[in-house]
Amino acid sequence: MPDDDIATLRRILRTCRTIAVVGLSAEWHRPSFFAAKYLQAKGYRIVPVNPRYPEILGETSYARLEDIPFPVDMVDVFRKPADVLPIAHSAVAIGASCLWQQLGVINREADAAARAAGLISVMDRCVKIEHARLYGGLNWAGVNTGVISAQRPI
Repeated sequence: MPDDDIATLRRILRTCRTIAVVGLSAEWHRPSFFAAKYLQAKGYRIVPVNPRYPEILGETSYARLEDIPFPVDMVDVFRKPADVLPIAHSAVAIGASCLWQQLGVINREADAAARAAGLISVMDRCVKIEHARLYGGLNWAGVNTGVISAQRPI
């Protein structure tokens, strides 16, 4: 996707309301948790995909995309680039409409496989950052959006 394709990003964020987050961590300080929590607060249905946890952010966590018993619009990937190709194939198999590789995740083979199957594919971008950039919310830093202060010396 060209960097200037704002209309496509807006369409993805407007239409992809159920997001399976592959590699979502239950640890609050991890980028995947922070991004998923932000999206959940914005009204998206977050579906954790991580076999290590039974539940994340109040949602049942699934071991694999194929285990999710309802339709998923977007597959958001927080995994190493080498792990993405099988995830792309799974995204196609479950009928997702978008494969999104997070910041630092670039697998061109997975991108090509997703596109060949008719999915929209995004690489090396953060869904949370793009949503905040396009719809406001760049100051969002958790549940409270007020001033951040240190409770102990840094």
